[in-house]
Amino acid sequence: MSQENRYQRITLAMTGASGAAYGLRLLQSLVAANREIYFVISDPGLIVVNMETDLKLPKSVQEMEKRLQEFAGAKKDQIRVFGKDQWTAPIASGSNAADAMVVCPCTTGALASIATGTSRNLLERAADVTIKEQKKLILVPRETPFSAIHLEHMLNLARLGVVILPPNPGFYREPQTLQDIVDFVVARILDQLEIDHQLMKRWGEK
Repeated sequence: MSQENRYQRITLAMTGASGAAYGLRLLQSLVAANREIYFVISDPGLIVVNMETDLKLPKSVQEMEKRLQEFAGAKKDQIRVFGKDQWTAPIASGSNAADAMVVCPCTTGALASIATGTSRNLLERAADVTIKEQKKLILVPRETPFSAIHLEHMLNLARLGVVILPPNPGFYREPQTLQDIVDFVVARILDQLEIDHQLMKRWGEK
């Protein structure tokens, strides 16, 4: 796959599901692939990041942006962070939508809101814009077991072209570390975004 593809500006959203490591590893990979990233995180998502990782993100949008740039080794302005109620953000309008959006991890609550188009905050509005503009939307739902309600929302979204990508790692590569498991899932997301990576060998490769 070529590094030059249609997905150059990508919105990365994180919600309050467990699995913050997936979203943060994806952020690092997008930065390494020289993508422009719009970042938005829910309040519960911020709590989970600070519970599950050593990153300890601040609440201030400006300070969070600076911290994420340092964490991911980003260039100036490569990562832009927006508050959940920042309705003037470019991702709130179809006239300036990103090329693709990933919600990773995605709570079933966020999934339900996206499926029903409630648009109560910037994260939900950005997803709504992505769908209506027929851009690529990838949801990484971290919940188990799924109820019939969850599955119905997923089916409705999948029929609209939304990619439902649960973080289910494969073990045929015999992962040795937790990072190997995280990288497997992030690699599948990058594949959907047509971004080259070296996170894992493909099936059949030595």
